[in-house]
Amino acid sequence: MGFYSGKKTKPLNLMNIVAFGDKKYPKLLRKIGKNAPKQLYYKGNWDERIFENCLAVVGSRKMTAYGKQVAEKLAGEAASAGLTIVSGFMYGIDAVAHAAALKTGGRTIAVMPCGIDLIHPEYQQDLYSEILKNKSLVVSEYEGETKPEIWTYPRRNRIVAGLSRAVLIVEAGEKSGSLITADFARKYKRKTFVVPGPITSENSKGIMRLIKEGAEPVGSVKDILEYYGCFLAKITPKRPCASSEEAQGLESIEKKILERLRIESMNVDELSNFLKISAAELGTILSMMQLKGFAKEEGGKFHPV
Repeated sequence: MGFYSGKKTKPLNLMNIVAFGDKKYPKLLRKIGKNAPKQLYYKGNWDERIFENCLAVVGSRKMTAYGKQVAEKLAGEAASAGLTIVSGFMYGIDAVAHAAALKTGGRTIAVMPCGIDLIHPEYQQDLYSEILKNKSLVVSEYEGETKPEIWTYPRRNRIVAGLSRAVLIVEAGEKSGSLITADFARKYKRKTFVVPGPITSENSKGIMRLIKEGAEPVGSVKDILEYYGCFLAKITPKRPCASSEEAQGLESIEKKILERLRIESMNVDELSNFLKISAAELGTILSMMQLKGFAKEEGGKFHPV
């Protein structure tokens, strides 16, 4: 296929196979019956506990800055609470979700659409290596150097849904592959969560469809953890949440900026007009907020962290 781009890894050790009849085979995946893969090839740390509370996090390859921000936040917080983040290793939301789980010290499972001895896409080799170094897993139903085909991607999505107690869709266009994962989740009677987005965005069209079909909109990680029965106290953010009491240590103008950014991401000129202060002065304030870890700049606009 012309779109294929993959990097070879070290040959598979024949011991790294778990068959459907094996006691180690993931219990939840076994429940999808005839759709379950006959075997899983894997690399990484196969610990049966990694499969106990899996959350699939998937979304658009053409993610927006908003989608990236939300995927990082929700996947990171869910992973730090003990959930295993499952995704398809593609660029966009998938890669962000895997990386966010690892960044918080959590675990993740990457389900590949190709043979276990390939890295696809190959330019995500660093992410692939981080997954293997951090007690996480790369799995595939295909052996060796089997190349991905158009049909292997939706086949991969059934495994992503089958491993997971719930699926979180962050962004999805009208014909997004994430909708295939959502369809499998519905078929397997798994919970579907979605992140609401702007109605003017193409990446919200699939989300709107899912909401109409009964998917539950997510406002925070609390909505997901309540479904899993997790204790919110298990979340250990690296710093106090910026929305807590007076946003610890923020100046009055910084609080106003943060309040506005929670409503809408803005560039310097937009914030300057809104706050009625010069762009030069605002630039200094925003730099301090970034150093404090309360704001970040992406695509020319500032977002709350």
